[in-house]
Amino acid sequence: MSTSNTDCDNRKYAIYARKSKFTAKGESINQQIDRCKLHLSSMNVDEEDIIIFEDEGYSGGNTDRPQFKEMMDMCEDNKIQCVICYKLDRISRSVSDFTNTFNNLEKHNIRFISVSDGLNGTNSPMDKAMIQLVAVFAELERNIIAERIIDNMTELAQKGRWLGGTTPTGYKSVETFGSTNKEGKVHYARKLEIVPEEMELIKRIYKLYLKTESLTAVQATLLNDNIKTKMGMSTHVLQ
Repeated sequence: MSTSNTDCDNRKYAIYARKSKFTAKGESINQQIDRCKLHLSSMNVDEEDIIIFEDEGYSGGNTDRPQFKEMMDMCEDNKIQCVICYKLDRISRSVSDFTNTFNNLEKHNIRFISVSDGLNGTNSPMDKAMIQLVAVFAELERNIIAERIIDNMTELAQKGRWLGGTTPTGYKSVETFGSTNKEGKVHYARKLEIVPEEMELIKRIYKLYLKTESLTAVQATLLNDNIKTKMGMSTHVLQ
């Protein structure tokens, strides 16, 4: 058992690690866990007193993550005395979600430690202020990243690039040259190309609407002629 707990608290120490994508960028799940284990070792916490929770491929924008939920259930059941993560934003990148989580931990007398952020679970007024400040910047970073992604996708779309998903009726997605990185590796992109037979259907739809001035009439005609969508569905909504 841990020799660091002078109050004979037999509850476990929970390490939580999260990574939103399966990529080589950023701290891996294993790296996060190793850093947390090292910190707990400096606190004289034994390996047998540690429970590891990890969510890979989950966003920090919300707390709808299986291992996170399991950890919080154990906290509710009074089985955890300390939650430790490599960085606060591994818990959440939402200020409100993190605040709710932290308040819940505090309610159950559970320490919170963030190794990289230097938060050591003292729950002092200064520690709490720093936690809120770090949470605000974590959410700000998430919003900035999301904004950059939207701007980048908009720019690519304006250049005629297809960004994925089911193509509109009348078009198909084809591979094209995208760019070459510094190592000379070619990255391919996709663009839309007209499908002649589907384009004839699009023209027919427009002509029907101009003639009837009724979407209901157009839909009825398409259903009567058993026209299907690209996904093989009846044309209640053709896209």
